[in-house]
Amino acid sequence: MTLEQDIALLSTVPLFTALSPDHLRLIAFSATRLELPAGRVLFRADSKALSGFVVMSGEIEMADGHGENHRRLGLFGPGTLLGEVALFIETRRPATATATGDTLVIEIDRTLMRRILTEYPDVAARMHTRIADQLMETVGALGSLENRFEGDRFSATGR
Repeated sequence: MTLEQDIALLSTVPLFTALSPDHLRLIAFSATRLELPAGRVLFRADSKALSGFVVMSGEIEMADGHGENHRRLGLFGPGTLLGEVALFIETRRPATATATGDTLVIEIDRTLMRRILTEYPDVAARMHTRIADQLMETVGALGSLENRFEGDRFSATGR
């Protein structure tokens, strides 16, 4: 992929929609490209997370457990950002990520993200708004699930 193709794909990542082409160019130029053959583990569950990864081509499987206890959580293709939280705070990986075929990802280091947020406060403000909106949507969705469970509890007890 060319730098311009990388920038075009990065512009489709929801977290990066607030970024200008120049900001995306900085990410694409500064990020580390990783070529993963089929079966290569990108990261393991519970490992320290210092960066996020954007799938540029191919697919990454996220899974829990090993062997017979293996449970696929999802399959993620081009334009997917894995480890978004790690771009902002110290955290651990929630699952193991493995390439299902030849896959290209770019690794975005937390230090790079901090640099962008520090040097471009307008970008930081737009990202803050996006993340806050996403959090509110999640809280709303959890609230509706709570109501469903309350209904199930009452129907199960005959009330």
